[in-house]
Amino acid sequence: MFQKAHIMHLCGREIAGGAMGERMTKDLVISCFNQAKGRRGNPKNVLLHSDRGSQYCSHEYQNLLKKNNFNCSMSRKGNCWDNVPMESFWGKLKQEWLNDQHFKTREQAKSEIFWYIEVYYRRKRLHAGNGYKTPEEYTKLAANF
Repeated sequence: MFQKAHIMHLCGREIAGGAMGERMTKDLVISCFNQAKGRRGNPKNVLLHSDRGSQYCSHEYQNLLKKNNFNCSMSRKGNCWDNVPMESFWGKLKQEWLNDQHFKTREQAKSEIFWYIEVYYRRKRLHAGNGYKTPEEYTKLAANF
């Protein structure tokens, strides 16, 4: 299969950025970070949470966070509960979209995941925790307060 790295903005549960590739590498998470940072207009003093994977612990990634004034938060060793929002998102993606699908190529799988995230999840899927608004709607409303 392939690997994916995504960053969720907890206000509204919107996926701020992502990257997909053949392997989970520091370059993949750096690409994900750069996309999220660009979409959000280079925010400062953000708490960015991840697991303790070697790609997130790499000097290059950690230096990138520091350079951009992001604060790093990492899950406790072996504790997936520290990253519940993102784990919940992956579960929804699998349950709502990927189950029972068979892809002929990696590109086809990447395209379907991209569609789920950018079209369906971001713009159409209603969330009870967002007052039954989409992540995009909720995030825009929150930005205006």
